[in-house]
Amino acid sequence: MTVSKLSMKKEILKWGRLVKFSHTIFAMPFALSMFVIVSKIYSVSFFQFFWIVICLISARTGAMAFNRILDRKIDHLNPRTHNRELPQGIVTPLSASLLLLLTYGIFLFAASALGSHAFVLAPVVLLILSFYSWTKRFTSFSHLVLGVCLAMAPGGVWYALTAEFAILPIWLMLAVAFWVAGFDIIYSCQDRDFDVSKGLYSVPAKIGIHKSLTLARSLHTIALLFLVGFGYAANMGVLYFAALFIFAGLIISQHFIVKAEDLSRVNEAFFVRNGLASVIFFVGVFLDRLL
Repeated sequence: MTVSKLSMKKEILKWGRLVKFSHTIFAMPFALSMFVIVSKIYSVSFFQFFWIVICLISARTGAMAFNRILDRKIDHLNPRTHNRELPQGIVTPLSASLLLLLTYGIFLFAASALGSHAFVLAPVVLLILSFYSWTKRFTSFSHLVLGVCLAMAPGGVWYALTAEFAILPIWLMLAVAFWVAGFDIIYSCQDRDFDVSKGLYSVPAKIGIHKSLTLARSLHTIALLFLVGFGYAANMGVLYFAALFIFAGLIISQHFIVKAEDLSRVNEAFFVRNGLASVIFFVGVFLDRLL
């Protein structure tokens, strides 16, 4: 392997750590679930599947790169995030900006490959994704905005494949939005004191950790109700609801392991349980439509 190729490989690995590529697991299963559902209603192709996956990965990667660039000074001051790649100089702002431009460019190209209807709305999607990174500076609704960002994944898949606006995907989009907002509030409890000291807007900074965890439980309850509604609206069968039962168990369980007095298991709740829950949801949808 040449020096230039080795250097590029190292930079790509740094980029992957910078944007927490593994966290793609939160939105991807719901997007793929929508693809499976649409495939039973409309004719779809591998070509469409390929470009949808490229859209999902590139949009999410670019949005995270933008967030890391914008928040690098805040991350440097926060003891929890001080060791991230940009504050530590492992990745330079120039390199992160290159990743941002590259991935947003790929997203626009992939959207155009799905059709003019998708390409027209692609810049709007990027604006919303980028807008999220600013929200913590002026509104405690930042958690819900993040939820909307991830909710655009299944909604975007529906629109890209059908070129139609419909009620069905809204059920899943609302479920994803409230689910994400709930676990993001739990995650942000770790930064409550820091957010207060720096004048940042988050739910824990505004109402405290106890009330924040209560609100997160309420949001997850709403999300589960929307997933039940989605199951009926999409005429899903027993396998879907069986998977949803497991999904609900995982979501509910995080509220027993994260307590206001003990936030030591927040990462387990945030990534392990929510990540596993999203995969199980997709498996349930896939098997239900397959069988």
